Amino acid sequence: MRWGVALVLMASAASAQQLTEGLGGAFELIDQTGAVRTEAHPDGSHQLVFFGYANCQEICSAALPLMASTVDLVTAAGGDLTPIMITVDPERDTPEAMAEALAVFHPDFVGLTGSEAALQASYDAYQVEFEELFVDPFYGTVFSHGSFIYLLDGEGEVLTLLPPVLGPEMMADIVGGYLSAG
Repeated sequence: MRWGVALVLMASAASAQQLTEGLGGAFELIDQTGAVRTEAHPDGSHQLVFFGYANCQEICSAALPLMASTVDLVTAAGGDLTPIMITVDPERDTPEAMAEALAVFHPDFVGLTGSEAALQASYDAYQVEFEELFVDPFYGTVFSHGSFIYLLDGEGEVLTLLPPVLGPEMMADIVGGYLSAG
């Protein structure tokens, strides 16, 4: 384990709690298969959750592959981790559109959408802000949105925030620390 990761993993429980205090909560959304999903994973798997949109050419195009690589590394080490994207663009991110777009990154990727009220509940719970910036003639509406990746346990409790500037190995080391502690 790299020393920087070791320092992060050795942070006190109080520090981790401060980082995630007030984050997370109940939501009920629809996945790309049409099934209802909540913050708790149906199989108890830890989850990497990102708020973005499938057509994003900016931060999502870096965060989604990072999440996929992290899942592969954690899985290879014997862990159980599911990548999840909650859309900020429900008009374009229909279940069908997300199924196609997210499968490119990882076969286990879960895309979540829902009604305006249901999505707003998830945005509020995770303190996610976004706004429409402009309409690109090739890719459509471009949104400004948060870039943190949330690590949740199987019950949907936020364990920590991960910035998408970490490499997949470092992110897998951090996630692995939480998996082995639980």
